[in-house]
Amino acid sequence: MRLDTKKHLEDMRRAMELVARFTAGRKVDDYRDDPMLASAVERQFEIIGEALNRLLKLDPSLESRISDARRIVDFRNILIHAYDVVDEQVVWDIVERNLPVLMQEVASLLAE
Repeated sequence: MRLDTKKHLEDMRRAMELVARFTAGRKVDDYRDDPMLASAVERQFEIIGEALNRLLKLDPSLESRISDARRIVDFRNILIHAYDVVDEQVVWDIVERNLPVLMQEVASLLAE
């Protein structure tokens, strides 16, 4: 695996760890009511999406090994460009349902 590929995977891993740490023991209402928490979580998702976008440009074959890769990049674009229509429940569902899967996939790729 190329060094720059590994770097982007590591950036994703670190950002996902931060989201997990920021949201541990929290509920969607905490996310809605705490602008600092929401900003922190959304910033890390922006990093995840940007790192993945760069990763896919370097190695398009990885798209088939990361669930919903294009949707992750699209989510990053929404957070950045359509920030005013971000649905807190959607973000929280991603934290609870999709983030653990992505964490496993990235850990698997980094272990190779």
